[in-house]
Amino acid sequence: MHRVLPAFLALLLSTGARLVAEDWPQFLGPARDGVYRGPALAESWGSQGPRVVWRKGVGAGFAGPVIVQGRVILFHRVGSEEVVESLDARTGAAQWRYAYPTSYRDDFGFDEGPRAVPVVAGGVVFTFGAEGQLHAIDLAKGTRIWSEDTKGRFKVPKGFFGAAGSPLVEDGRVLVNVGGPGAGVVAFDAKSGKVLWTATSDQASYSSPAGATIGGRRLAIFLTRAGLGGLDPATGALLFQRPWRARIAASVNAATPLVIGDLVFVSAEYGPGAGVLRLQGSTLSELWTSNDVLTNHYATSVHHAGNLYGFHGRQEFGQSFRAVDLRTGTVRWSEERFLAGTVTLAGDRLVILRERGELVIAPASPEGFRPLARAQILSGVVRAYPAIADGFLFARSENTLVCLDLRR
Repeated sequence: MHRVLPAFLALLLSTGARLVAEDWPQFLGPARDGVYRGPALAESWGSQGPRVVWRKGVGAGFAGPVIVQGRVILFHRVGSEEVVESLDARTGAAQWRYAYPTSYRDDFGFDEGPRAVPVVAGGVVFTFGAEGQLHAIDLAKGTRIWSEDTKGRFKVPKGFFGAAGSPLVEDGRVLVNVGGPGAGVVAFDAKSGKVLWTATSDQASYSSPAGATIGGRRLAIFLTRAGLGGLDPATGALLFQRPWRARIAASVNAATPLVIGDLVFVSAEYGPGAGVLRLQGSTLSELWTSNDVLTNHYATSVHHAGNLYGFHGRQEFGQSFRAVDLRTGTVRWSEERFLAGTVTLAGDRLVILRERGELVIAPASPEGFRPLARAQILSGVVRAYPAIADGFLFARSENTLVCLDLRR
């Protein structure tokens, strides 16, 4: 009996860890690094593509779905409201609906729905709308816990394309690149919404921050409109900072910084380009920087076995898809005119969702781009990030949300 009990506990713990890892509770997945760690995915399917479990019409927005405890959390705009919905992950059936009014208008005629992917932590759904409306919603009930008009409270100027960075939840704190004077980054108490600290006067970018432990110290790493910065999530103390923005007004810092060990990959279009920086204490040193290697317009790259994989160039000019050596910046291969999309890593496979709705599975190999499977899964424009949980892929276009069974 004594031998069986430890074995049973070990199995229980490993199963619990696996179940947690299979959720997709925030932008870029559980570790906010674009890596799926659940059951293996299929590498081929029939001529009809992977099995469609369900489809659902959705409102406006670029915010991708998140998956927690068998729920799909959808954040979109319907009419004059920003709406948060909970759906059954296996059927798409509605569970609850939470909504509030919005008057956001895009100055460039783009989509007027929310941009930021929700984040779920501690049984609470946190959303950040296009006008900077921050809401905390009970995951089980769909009821309001607290909310904050960050644009009004912190006197935030309207950006080109609205608020787009997903909040980062760290140890009971909700960290947001608000972008106000003296309140570039703001930490809110996750339970009450109380402001805990403010830091910098950096305007907001479209990038979502990442949490990372480097050299034994926990950091919240932001790519604001002004540049790269590392903050103590507990106090807001600025631990390092480096300018990283275009010299022109139309700067687009949108990709999330990627942390690999003590290295930080940062990338942005319109001038600053990409680079890998080593963090030692509070000092950043360059391994390489370049505007011609892997400039991410909006989609964050992924890392596997010493190589970066991602989209290079301006979205409107037809991006290339590339493999780049992490430490040297050497381009290992490049698929030219690949067009825009997003990339997720599943084991040693790349899950690419192109902007035109094509799903592509390919090995994450520096030796070349050799797709294993392709399927047209959505029509129209696809810019939102997908979510992958327990072998199922959830992806949305400008008007449709689809659930696909990608299990082997």
